[in-house]
Amino acid sequence: MSEQHTPQTDDVQLDENQIIALRRDKLHELRGKGPAFPNDFRRDSFAGDLHTQYDALSKDELDPQGIPVKVAGRMMLKRAMGKASFATLQDMSGQIQLYINNQGVGEEAHNDFKHWDMGDIVGAEGTLFKTNHGELTVRVSAVRLLTKSLRPLPDKHKGLSDQETKYRQRYVDLIANEASRDIFVKRSQIVQAIRQFMVDERYLEVETPMMHPIPGGAAAKPFITHHNALDMPLYLRIAPELYLKRLVVGGLERVFEINRNFRNEGMSVRHNPEFTMMEFYEAFADYQRMMALTESIIRQAAVAACGRAKIEYNGREVDLESPFERLTILQAIKKFNPHYTDEQLNDAEWLKQEIVKHGESLPPSPGIGSLQLALFEGCAESKLWQPTFIIDYPVEVSPLARASDTQPGLTERFELFVVGRELANGYSELNDPEDQAARFKAQVAQKDAGDDEAMHYDADYIRAMEYGLPPTGGCGIGIDRLVMLLTDAQTIRDVVLFPQMRPE
Repeated sequence: MSEQHTPQTDDVQLDENQIIALRRDKLHELRGKGPAFPNDFRRDSFAGDLHTQYDALSKDELDPQGIPVKVAGRMMLKRAMGKASFATLQDMSGQIQLYINNQGVGEEAHNDFKHWDMGDIVGAEGTLFKTNHGELTVRVSAVRLLTKSLRPLPDKHKGLSDQETKYRQRYVDLIANEASRDIFVKRSQIVQAIRQFMVDERYLEVETPMMHPIPGGAAAKPFITHHNALDMPLYLRIAPELYLKRLVVGGLERVFEINRNFRNEGMSVRHNPEFTMMEFYEAFADYQRMMALTESIIRQAAVAACGRAKIEYNGREVDLESPFERLTILQAIKKFNPHYTDEQLNDAEWLKQEIVKHGESLPPSPGIGSLQLALFEGCAESKLWQPTFIIDYPVEVSPLARASDTQPGLTERFELFVVGRELANGYSELNDPEDQAARFKAQVAQKDAGDDEAMHYDADYIRAMEYGLPPTGGCGIGIDRLVMLLTDAQTIRDVVLFPQMRPE
């Protein structure tokens, strides 16, 4: 008994459990005939490659050649029509049609095929031809059932539309939705383009620890675990920064790492507890060089994924081709709020009132710089649609950045915003070990005062700096958010293969 291509049998609607029971019965029959899950079929062709190579040929040009192929994939469509049947196989590269009849495979094999189901994994060999409608097709001479699918695929017209199911059962989403597959192909292309760019710039790719005895490199809440043999707490890394800069101390003057960070914080359309970052550090460079590199990296990634640097996101153009704008925090605030005066923006009490008015929390640090940053986050950040570097952050919110030699209270730091989201964060690195030690102590005081995201004091990092960290520039780019931008995805869950979910 076969469901054909819809979950129906003899015009009776079946529920999923009945369909699974029927398919288990078929599997039981298969087990009685020999290996039910054979692994001796070897394909020699991919669907997409065949289309690329032969779609341009006419029926009269192609058919006489009798080109032999072996293809394999998941059966996505099936039409059994007496003495002849058609099926569509989907592999990693695309889809190809099969034509099966008694003359080609024999009556017994054809009858067996008629009882196979949508979702089954099939291997077929035969020769290429074109139908009267011009569709590239394999005239099958032998066909094998390689894997029996026990669960029905989503309805071929409706697809998999339930968002929660898409994220929980990504494997079904990838089978059913070409758009989802395309996102993750593009994600891989983006990462490869970035990696190649870094290698071309003479950067060395490295791997640093994922479990840290002291969480550092960012202001965030860590995940805590315990090492039994050493009887000590360990923290999943919130950033690789301090380890990468240790490598610069050691003479690896250009290093980068593309890997996961973990932050024990809330989830949203742009936050997942584990996420992918690229961090890179270059000796004898500053934040100006890091901005130029970041701009080039993102532009190259856009061309790799989209074929161009002017893209569309959520129906609006994003110009990654033109030079990115650069604004200070105060310039950005005034760009979108021209009625604010310099006097107001330097008045702590006025800033506090305005921050609350915009729905933001007051920062733990009471400094003017922290208050100005909080106001920026409330009234300007989400409006930065075109790529914009916000530069010269206050010292009190930049514990690892080099202080400006010309602007007291500020650091040589930038953040890049595109479509209203932070995409990168970088700076001229602080390389004065005594200054760094003092800032770590200030962070510890903030932590003791109740700031869960303030940094720990890392004595070994200070020791490394005392050997001499060259003047250095560094930056981190959020890979997931970059992929969101370049694939027009509205939530981070669409670009992470297996996003974190509540238990079912």
